[in-house]
Amino acid sequence: MAVFVALGAFLMTLAGGWVAQRVTDRRHLVLGLAGGLMLGVVGLDLLPEAIEAAGTPVFGVPAALLLFVGGFLAAHLVERLLAGRQVAHGAGGEHGDRVPQVGLTAAAAMVVHSLMDGIALGAAFQVSGSMGVAVALAVISHDFADGFNTYTLTSLYGNARRKALLMLFAAAAAPVVGAATTLLFTLPEELLGGYLGFFGGALLYLAAAEILPEAHHTHPARSTLLCTIGGVGFIWLVVGIAE
Repeated sequence: MAVFVALGAFLMTLAGGWVAQRVTDRRHLVLGLAGGLMLGVVGLDLLPEAIEAAGTPVFGVPAALLLFVGGFLAAHLVERLLAGRQVAHGAGGEHGDRVPQVGLTAAAAMVVHSLMDGIALGAAFQVSGSMGVAVALAVISHDFADGFNTYTLTSLYGNARRKALLMLFAAAAAPVVGAATTLLFTLPEELLGGYLGFFGGALLYLAAAEILPEAHHTHPARSTLLCTIGGVGFIWLVVGIAE
């Protein structure tokens, strides 16, 4: 049942990527929406789940929050290192200090996140059918945002359309693979929570330091801000329905 439901997540992820590539003439709106979706996923979905699963304090601070900060700093460090290598080799161009590897790394993290979605889906169905349905609703709904963000992150950093589509397909297939693996094993809750915290920090960095500034760079329009707010609101709606 979990694998069958994961096929819905597969289709929703592809739909999100299709929307992201079809509205290239409104790129600033796409980026504004992507930033809002990413902010909503982190603050309203990933972080609460991470704290619940891995909230054991480490020197007075929940482990999930420490990993959240660590993910933010790791994303910043990786981007700076890759950008430094590009400058050292005399690279540059339309995307300035933005290097394709950053986009691919971020998209790969989205793929791993989608894989964890599938694992969570399978684990929920192992507990009970009602819990499985609740998790399925959340996964299928926000996988549209995952597909949208995966394609946007890959293409934003100057990667070819072929690579963006490849990462999109990988993100779409990941929930199906993750759900199938639960037939073989169950991921420890604390490990899953720690991963969600770390990934949430990295995703927040990309949204706040890259996606949203780029959205407002050439088109500082009110409509872009409204798209960002709408993205957050959409994730809030998804989380509320799932609960």
